[in-house]
Amino acid sequence: MYTHIVCAVDGSELSTKALRHALALAKSFNARLSVLTVTDPSVIVAPGAEIMMVDTASILADLDKAKEESAKGILTDAGRIAQDEGVAVNPVYLPGHHAAEGIVTTAKNINADLIVMGSHGRRGLGRLLLGSQAAEVLAHSDTPVLIVK
Repeated sequence: MYTHIVCAVDGSELSTKALRHALALAKSFNARLSVLTVTDPSVIVAPGAEIMMVDTASILADLDKAKEESAKGILTDAGRIAQDEGVAVNPVYLPGHHAAEGIVTTAKNINADLIVMGSHGRRGLGRLLLGSQAAEVLAHSDTPVLIVK
């Protein structure tokens, strides 16, 4: 039924739970599994919503590097879990995108036929609702979405 699944992870417990569901599905359908983490664009905004004129290039480069290191750690952890389950995964890191947009775009670009993700992750106030990212993916994806609670 499924041949290529994409699972969005952010390092939260709920995304790990979603990953475990994706692994079980990939195993039972003998499907490929891409594990995706997305990091937001880096911007620096002053309290008055004006861009600060300090050495923003250096600050943004440091911020992007920290995000990349965190993403690599998240994907490494997901890879270990997959290896323990005997499932090969394709790690995908997409920097500079809003999570929902990155998930939908990646699923489309890799021809995934299922998106698996947690109902919320570590994204601030949005996690108080269904998880704004999950709601956005549901609203904008042509690919079926499995939301894990």
